Amino acid sequence: MPRTQRSASSAVRCRAGAHRSPESCSPWVPARASRVRDTPPSLRLAERWAVTAVLRRGNLLLRPLAAWGSRMEVASLVLPVFAIIVTGWLAGELGYLSRSLADALVHFAYNVAMPALLIVTIAQEPARNLLEWRFLLAFGGGSLICFALVFLPVRAGGKHDLASSTIHGMAAAMTNTGFVALPILHAIYGQPAVLPAAVATVFVAAVMFPITVILLEKRDARGPSARSTGLAKQILHNPMVLSTFIGLAWAITGLPIPAPVAAYLNMIAGALTPCALFAIGLGLSVEGLRSSLKAAFALAAVKLVVMPLIVYGLCVILALTPLYTVAAVVCAAVPTAKTVYVLAHEHKVEEKLVAATVSITTMLSVATLLIALYLLSASASGTR
Repeated sequence: MPRTQRSASSAVRCRAGAHRSPESCSPWVPARASRVRDTPPSLRLAERWAVTAVLRRGNLLLRPLAAWGSRMEVASLVLPVFAIIVTGWLAGELGYLSRSLADALVHFAYNVAMPALLIVTIAQEPARNLLEWRFLLAFGGGSLICFALVFLPVRAGGKHDLASSTIHGMAAAMTNTGFVALPILHAIYGQPAVLPAAVATVFVAAVMFPITVILLEKRDARGPSARSTGLAKQILHNPMVLSTFIGLAWAITGLPIPAPVAAYLNMIAGALTPCALFAIGLGLSVEGLRSSLKAAFALAAVKLVVMPLIVYGLCVILALTPLYTVAAVVCAAVPTAKTVYVLAHEHKVEEKLVAATVSITTMLSVATLLIALYLLSASASGTR
């Protein structure tokens, strides 16, 4: 058949739907296909190698740009957090706002904004996604180990009661996954990194928070009856524990949160970050910072250096994937959660120490996060 007739016949078959692949209807496909068939196998292999080499060279040239982009992402997310704390401190130091307003901001964050965040975070995550056991063992195990490393020596020293020892431990172990780690991982590694960060956030909300509240509420319990009934009532009525249970119950049902309810909760939860961070700065004085500086730097060293190393070791032992290893280490290397200050302020325990620790870890985490991302970027470079 002449070539023109073959082309016309192909066009008729394309309009009739005889070809399944749209590319096969292109007029240059037959010529290209014949050229590929006529090319010797050795030449086709050489062409494939050449293309691969060009792509690899392009990746090598783009790596410095990607590393610089990672640094900018970390700085752009961490520095504003520290800037809000400084803004609150300046407002109190210059007399623009009364330091007593910090109490009202903390009460709002503790009783309204934080429960909304816990419910909307946990309830919107499918229950099956909350059971990434190896990741939970790596990140959660590292968090609990760091808590024990600080809590047990402080408690054994005899100078601090149960509540004070608890706050010391949580200042070194409770991490700001939701507002720092999750956005950083999403910005650098994309959507696949959101799930492990969300699981870490749920672990902090469902495990670390209740442990802290139980130990803090236990201090106020007196007598056998208080241990059996009063303590349980205080814990169950605590807004953080109650909201965690509500979120878990909703996640188990598998039902989506109605859009108006989700929007309502997200709007309230959005007030948590500025309120808590501004309250930290507003209640922070230079004298208080100086008095707690030594202990705060020690807690910051555990939080930003020891905890990421422990989590990384657990990731290696449990053979986590490169992406989940990076996510676990980044979640461990971010600053101390501002909610530790909310708990400390609410229970009037070690407020100055926690405020100093949050400020120091927020400032130093820019460097520690860059180091962690640089060291681990090679293993996760193909995940995005």
